[in-house]
Amino acid sequence: MIGEIMHSDIVKLKREDSLHKALDVMYDHNINGAPVVDENGKLTGMIVKADIYRFLMEEGHYDTCPVDWVMAKDVVTAKSDEDILAVAKRLREKNIVSIPVIDDENTVKGIISIEDIMDYVIKKF
Repeated sequence: MIGEIMHSDIVKLKREDSLHKALDVMYDHNINGAPVVDENGKLTGMIVKADIYRFLMEEGHYDTCPVDWVMAKDVVTAKSDEDILAVAKRLREKNIVSIPVIDDENTVKGIISIEDIMDYVIKKF
């Protein structure tokens, strides 16, 4: 089950956070992306470094541009009781590096990455 290997102590961003802040947070925590949540902790998007870098190739306001302008709003998610292999396949099929783990109310409970799944496979076999 994904709940066994997901990270529950995760970094979350707000829609109004700047891209500058988002990148600083990602570098400080050595992560490639973070879920974006509202004031109730409900998932509203996902922001990853690659999206920010693509956006920055266009002229813009890096220091003031909000995460909301760049984040993916149609987020691929997982539930903590899902099979690890099913989530691994979804990561591969969608060509993404991490998936927020949510509950039935769309509240972010954790995150699972390709690296987490690879670590699990290496330890298991």
